[in-house]
Amino acid sequence: MSLKNNYFTKTYYQFYLLNLFNLSLRFNGFPIGKAERVLKEIQEKSESDFETYIIHKKKDIVSYHLKHTPFYRSLAQNVNLLDWNTIPVMTKRDLQQPLKDRLSENYSVKNVYVNKTSGSSGNPFVFAKDTFCHALTWAIFKEWYGWYSIFNKTQARFYGMPLDKKGYYKERFKDWIANRNRFHVFDLSDNAFDDWLAKFKNTRFVFITGYTSVIVAFAKYLLKNNIVLSEICPTLKACLPTSEMLLDEDKELLSEAFNIPIVNEYGSAEFGLIALERDQQWVLNNLNLYVEILDDNDRVLPYGKEGRIVITDLYNKAHPFIRYEIGDIGSISGIDKKTSVLKTLTGRKEDYVKLPSGKITPGLSFYYVTKSVMKDDGFIQEIKVLQHTLNKLEIEYVAKVELTEAQKTKILVALEKYLEPGIDVLFSKKSHLQRTKTGKLKQFTSLLKS
Repeated sequence: MSLKNNYFTKTYYQFYLLNLFNLSLRFNGFPIGKAERVLKEIQEKSESDFETYIIHKKKDIVSYHLKHTPFYRSLAQNVNLLDWNTIPVMTKRDLQQPLKDRLSENYSVKNVYVNKTSGSSGNPFVFAKDTFCHALTWAIFKEWYGWYSIFNKTQARFYGMPLDKKGYYKERFKDWIANRNRFHVFDLSDNAFDDWLAKFKNTRFVFITGYTSVIVAFAKYLLKNNIVLSEICPTLKACLPTSEMLLDEDKELLSEAFNIPIVNEYGSAEFGLIALERDQQWVLNNLNLYVEILDDNDRVLPYGKEGRIVITDLYNKAHPFIRYEIGDIGSISGIDKKTSVLKTLTGRKEDYVKLPSGKITPGLSFYYVTKSVMKDDGFIQEIKVLQHTLNKLEIEYVAKVELTEAQKTKILVALEKYLEPGIDVLFSKKSHLQRTKTGKLKQFTSLLKS
């Protein structure tokens, strides 16, 4: 086949995948066309109009939930709509109650997008978005990933995978729609990395995304073996580590091992993209989100000062996320009235789990373990896993009552599935869990000496 025909076939395939993606959103009730039109209208606003837009949207979303969401009314009893500082700060603890009790009127679990937080902060819960809000989240992904020409392109995805049959096939179908090739990240041995490398040799990947700790571990394997990934897979354009902090030294390591742009991404399950690196700056998503930095007394800090990151979703009418404390520390600065950047971020950096067999797995694996007992009832308020020895884990948790034997068994079965058999587990119910110096709750901590 000629180069011209190759180009035509590739272009047609990408066009087909993009249409398939849009059709799947529409088929599932997410109005992506409307979301893209609204996004364009927001982007085309002048600086003065944009400032007015933000003021109105903040007031509108608070007014809506005060009127239509009993849960939010009970939380925000002394609100003055003319004074944003009277709006209370929401925490993950506030949301650890059944989802049906948090939804606004006219919404139920049948007509919203339902998802779970990763639990990496130690405070897992279920949340919802209305269909337009979820479509707008995807419209922004589509727009911003377009900066690097990677949206819906062939993706090497370094995330976990549910191992139960229903969850597994659901994720596989979503991967097919979104053109994602998922790597099994519960095993970070050299043998596993050998298999990964073979996959890169035989697949025209365009970008890499996934857990930072997993991508860093793979990069160290490549450097140890004097391999540059872009020479093995020349179609690669970018790498977007996410879910955990990317330290400067790790970013340099990835650049050396991959020889492609390493793009910092900051996002969450609740909001989608919060910030994405462009021209060496983390551009904040001010389009559908309002981001603030607060001190310990909930006062707004000026540009450049570091404090608690608090975010308002300006469009989610199904479920309030208003002045929601996401659990990270950072600072922002302004470029103009429409654009601001994330200057610093102190987020999550998980340890690795080392097992008796020699197997190594990312700390975020425990997200899939805790999901086995995580229900939409706020039963488990906080959870933390400590590794004392190679074969001994302690699971500390905050809950109203102790875990039942059946719940403990479900966790043990999940541990065998995602880690390996033969791990001793101590369950410890606590009134509160120890946090880091910055006040964050780290889900997994290794206490091994090396």
